[in-house]
Amino acid sequence: MGRLVISEFISLDGVIDTPAWTAPYWNDDIAAFKGEEMGAARALLQGRVTYDGMAAAWPERGDDDPGAAIMNSIPKFVVSTTLREATWNNSTIIREHVVQEVQALKERTDGDVLVYGSGELFRFLSAHGLVDALNLLVYPVVLGEGKRLFAQSSGPASALTLTASRPMGGGVMLLQYAPAPTL
Repeated sequence: MGRLVISEFISLDGVIDTPAWTAPYWNDDIAAFKGEEMGAARALLQGRVTYDGMAAAWPERGDDDPGAAIMNSIPKFVVSTTLREATWNNSTIIREHVVQEVQALKERTDGDVLVYGSGELFRFLSAHGLVDALNLLVYPVVLGEGKRLFAQSSGPASALTLTASRPMGGGVMLLQYAPAPTL
């Protein structure tokens, strides 16, 4: 059975929105981690907004980009009630019974099901106990506004267990969490 792994670029004040602000911090350590993370993934799960952005960008990248072949060929699942057609190669739309469909995806996947961005989807998956791991690359910036990973109405409180942490250079920290066992 696969793990559902959430991966986020996040500011100190919790913003995950439009992460162009991360570009000045990009370095070999972050690139290596993102490569490891993608190497363990056997499927991508995304919300519609993230899917639309990635579907517009990745197919245009050539073979010069080492991640393009992987991103364009990996199975992709997009949760949406409004998307009518998924045009990015190897994409499937999940329109209904999301909890059951995601659980089935985890059960039939030998490896990680990776979620990039998709804050609303993260909150939904977390509220339904479907998240197995959370990888946060925390950047030393305070943005003040933007979409936050943990919205004020995220649902009931939940505890996390820190499973690993390491500096990534430039003040960026990788924090890896798993849901804490219930008491």
